[in-house]
Amino acid sequence: MALNDFINSINGVLFSDYTVYALLITGFVFTFWSMFGQYRALTHGVQVVRGKYDDKNAPGAINHFQALSAALSATVGLGNIAGVALAVALGGPGAIFWMWVIGILGMSLKMTEVTQSMLYRNTDDPDNPHGGPMFVVKKGLAESKSLRLPAGIAFALVSIALGWLGNDAFGSSIPLYIGIALAVMFVGLAFTNISGHVIGGIFVVTLVISAITGGNMFQAWNVADITFTYFQVPQIVTGIILTVLVGMVILGGIKRIGAVAGRIVPFMCAIYVISALLVLSMNIGEIPAMLGLIVKSGLPDMLGGSSADASGAFLGGTFGYAAMWGVKRALFSSEAGQGSSPIAHSAAKTNEPVREGVVAGLEPFIDTIVVCTLTALVILSTGAYNRDAESEFLDASTVSIVEAEGSTAESPSWTLETPALPVMSADARRIRRSTENTAGWRDGEVVFFIVAADEDSNTGRNLRKISGIVSRDDADVWSANWDTLDSLLVPAFRQKDDGTVDLGIYGDYAGASMTAYAFDRQFPGLGKWLVSIAAWLFALSTMISWSYYGEQGIYYFVGNMGDKFAKNVAFIYKIIYALLILLTTMLAMPLFGPDKKAFIATDHELDMWTTLGLGVMLVANIPIMWIFAAKSMKAYHEYFSRIGGSHDAPHDAPSITDVVEGKDVE
Repeated sequence: MALNDFINSINGVLFSDYTVYALLITGFVFTFWSMFGQYRALTHGVQVVRGKYDDKNAPGAINHFQALSAALSATVGLGNIAGVALAVALGGPGAIFWMWVIGILGMSLKMTEVTQSMLYRNTDDPDNPHGGPMFVVKKGLAESKSLRLPAGIAFALVSIALGWLGNDAFGSSIPLYIGIALAVMFVGLAFTNISGHVIGGIFVVTLVISAITGGNMFQAWNVADITFTYFQVPQIVTGIILTVLVGMVILGGIKRIGAVAGRIVPFMCAIYVISALLVLSMNIGEIPAMLGLIVKSGLPDMLGGSSADASGAFLGGTFGYAAMWGVKRALFSSEAGQGSSPIAHSAAKTNEPVREGVVAGLEPFIDTIVVCTLTALVILSTGAYNRDAESEFLDASTVSIVEAEGSTAESPSWTLETPALPVMSADARRIRRSTENTAGWRDGEVVFFIVAADEDSNTGRNLRKISGIVSRDDADVWSANWDTLDSLLVPAFRQKDDGTVDLGIYGDYAGASMTAYAFDRQFPGLGKWLVSIAAWLFALSTMISWSYYGEQGIYYFVGNMGDKFAKNVAFIYKIIYALLILLTTMLAMPLFGPDKKAFIATDHELDMWTTLGLGVMLVANIPIMWIFAAKSMKAYHEYFSRIGGSHDAPHDAPSITDVVEGKDVE
């Protein structure tokens, strides 16, 4: 589709290697500037979350624990379940190494960006504060005129860089001209009083895009997918239920969001972590080898690394491809440097900006270092990522690779002609707990067949997939309706190590379904219930929190137009946000037309939209972090100098129940 090509081209610009390099450099600089503030997060931050510093007289709406829970509810979720699975399935084990790198550096990024937002948050209404990068740049540039020119130059350079990259991506000079025009505008604005307003507005636009895509559509799509996969519940039904539940919570405001998140997140994290540890305990002997594989596959050749081999359902991947997927999924999961978490933390009751910043540093550790790693090890240790075929065609003469309808000499495309699907293997039926004497297939599930064709530049190998949808006719015969594959070379059957051809039919487990499948491989039936429940609860909490983020962006635009008008606009936004859940679950449904081949939405298209949301926010927020880095770091070091490096709290920790329910600050 032309739209998909356009969005992918934009993503190539926004999420280029240079964006990743900029983020990594920023993380390293803030790590050393804060003198390894990750340590402060794991020590002082834990005591703050425990409630030892909670003060009911401080401005804010919720305590530190609820602020952390609200932020974690947007990060610990399907990114940990579905995002990690996507990274491993496409990038291989090496992707996890780069998730670790981003997780550690992300702790310093979170501390810095949240501290900045706490320094510049709006507490005119102490019970309903507003914060985030948009308020940082708006208020910060208004107070510090000396920063306006550096801010203008920073965004001018970013504009030119994006235009230059767009020139190559689109094969046109138009993006470069647009970038130069924007650069001139930013430098010009630096000499006016509205520079902060404009830059803040640009960030808000990126915020709303990300809220709609990654914070909403990605969540709804995955829940609908896994619920249909395991329970055959139509996606539209899932959409209706999600729409109602999310709508009921977000209409209640930040206090209700904080209360719901404070209960859902700890409960679901505990259940998920315990279940993952149970699976890993059954494969304890595999863990050292898996950790070694992660490191080896994540390093370049010059450092002793090597690309992961293609095996089973895994088609292999280069070092760069693994790193890209690890970084992208870690950023999507932890939101480090994205500028979203500061919005939730800005609602915390505190007079100390740095204190909440240190609390925020715990997010990437919990989200990426702990939960994401557990998910990855479950997928690797159970062999889910390089699994064997669910079934195989028995006779190669009955399987044909033919030119697809509409194929041309300039752009040839291919498809499969196959007989009825054979019964699934005994192991595959055991994992699925299929009823005895049944084929094991599910109506509407997606499968794929592996062929040798044009080399995939991402994996460095010539292995490609031809996807298909499983269906059953009135005579109870199962078949696959195959999609097409574009390839200049005529595809051929993949050769196995023993010299025979691979006629396997592989289950296409996407996102959360892959993680569920991994649990099922160890304990059949566990993944079905665990990941389904986790997906629902995590998705609900994420959509709720991201709705609040988007709402704060809306407030930034209309907050000065009167309280009544702002509330009405926010109400309309919430309704639209909820209805988008319903729309997304409709798009998640396969479209069974006459040829029974077309998909309305796929996991790759979903990743395309989430990458767009992530990319635009990173590009907008990284310059903001640098512009105000000196002030936040000055506040950080002054805070710890003032408390003498000790962790003595002003009062004893309240009861855990009071902390979770926020009663200690009421």
